[in-house]
Amino acid sequence: MTVTMRCDIVSAEREIFSGAVAMVSLRGAIGELGILPGHAPLLSGVRPGMVRLRLEGGDEELFYASGGFVEVQPGIVTILADTASRAEDIDEAAAGEARQAAERALAEQAADFDFSLAAAQLAEAMAQQRTLEELRTRRR
Repeated sequence: MTVTMRCDIVSAEREIFSGAVAMVSLRGAIGELGILPGHAPLLSGVRPGMVRLRLEGGDEELFYASGGFVEVQPGIVTILADTASRAEDIDEAAAGEARQAAERALAEQAADFDFSLAAAQLAEAMAQQRTLEELRTRRR
């Protein structure tokens, strides 16, 4: 069995990562996905959250994806993200402000209130904050 596979993480703006990995872990449309070399072909939606890559040597890299799709084919995993970034590139202050704004919108519910938009914004901000927490935990 092959010990690595290629992984590409691409957002609308640019390619974020391309390289050999031993495992990919992310939030799919119906739950957590752990993808190892030899995984069955798969196409799934990606929910906002952390994307964890275990590299050949055992090191891990953390990314954030706001949503999109993941495609698993023999030997390659492609994550097509709406927006994506390396965990260390997330602006913590902006994520906190976005969370507070979404929570205010949910609490106030003005006449022109869009619940699904506010809930999606809150989910994204919370996922960014969870990704940053995981990054901080790993650096200790």
